[in-house]
Amino acid sequence: MAYIPPHKRHSLDKGRQSPTEESLVPLFKKKLSLSNRNRSRKIVYADHAISRWFAVGLTDSDQFPSHIHLKPVSLESFERQSGEKPLILVNSHVNEVKCFSFVDNSELRENCLRTPWLIIAENIQQDLLSSFEILRKEMHYHGLEKVKPILVARFGKICFHGIPLVGLERVQEKQVNETILRQLKRSLYTNIPASYMENVIDEVILKVGVDFEEEKDIYHVKLSDNRRPDSIVSCKCCVNTDKRLQFYKMELNQVRQMVADISCLDKNLDLRLMLCSKRILTAPTDDEIKSINDLVSSAVLDSDVKGGLRWPLGKTSSGNRYSVVGVWHTVARSYSSSSLRLKVRHADRCDFRSGTGEATMEIYLKLKGIVSELQEQGAESDSVSNMLKDNLKLIWDNFLCCEPILT
Repeated sequence: MAYIPPHKRHSLDKGRQSPTEESLVPLFKKKLSLSNRNRSRKIVYADHAISRWFAVGLTDSDQFPSHIHLKPVSLESFERQSGEKPLILVNSHVNEVKCFSFVDNSELRENCLRTPWLIIAENIQQDLLSSFEILRKEMHYHGLEKVKPILVARFGKICFHGIPLVGLERVQEKQVNETILRQLKRSLYTNIPASYMENVIDEVILKVGVDFEEEKDIYHVKLSDNRRPDSIVSCKCCVNTDKRLQFYKMELNQVRQMVADISCLDKNLDLRLMLCSKRILTAPTDDEIKSINDLVSSAVLDSDVKGGLRWPLGKTSSGNRYSVVGVWHTVARSYSSSSLRLKVRHADRCDFRSGTGEATMEIYLKLKGIVSELQEQGAESDSVSNMLKDNLKLIWDNFLCCEPILT
């Protein structure tokens, strides 16, 4: 049978019964184990992971202002996989503010007096402390993996999805409702405009006190491993003098311990704070190294294909164990201080399983000072709290203003 691209396949939903009003929004239970969530994409959650969403910039009665509304947006990479248009929260007042003109509107200035970074800190602090205590126990296990904690702040636009098309109009017609939004599925769209990246490089880096550290050009070859069916092996590779790939580090999927998605209603970008654990394979066997070397070295550099790599026919698997399922090509610059690491990167991704790919520009912060404080035995929650508030104020003042995206 000839291959049919995903976007040309006929839907299997045509004959299904229309959903009832009660089924328009999927149920979500916070205490449900999230370890299997998004398994097809290999996004791994810890068994006791915390995943939550909230908004800052609400009215005094904790309601959404009338100028906030839900808007469907076209996002090809998302629609091809899910078959639906995601929704974003739009603040018509914020969108009138010019890019990088920091709050010259009297209404926005009044909202800023409510110190939103303090609201965020108060909402996530206990989740962060409890999640890290669980992660600390895993870090004491000395097996074949080195577990490294990471607290990262990502910037983008929160996309809500999970509403059948037949119910989309009903949701949009209603006043934005926090209860409904909490029940929807979420994704963070992190592809930012070139003007935002230029502003961060030219101005924000000086304001936050980070210095250039290094630039890396890396290929991440993603492998499925039939001995680890719930994980993806990511091989970090560089190009050697013979113009061939050579891998130097093997990692498994990061495990998410805590994810807090914050809709920042007075800004053009939203915020995700995520505590996760990086899992580095420290003692691969000779057979594992040989199999992976065979796969990596057979890759052909090709700037005309998504991800920048292709494999000759029949060369995308090694023995009965590893198979290539995707590739990322990232060019990243790092800027660092004693407490922060800022990453500015261009990423070209390709998922071989779905046939989708996307090139993005991304900026994110690793809050390494908070992690170091959390790792100290007997670290006081007050010191973590103060550092968290300081970091969130820095983020609020410098990283969430952008020209409108996903319009």
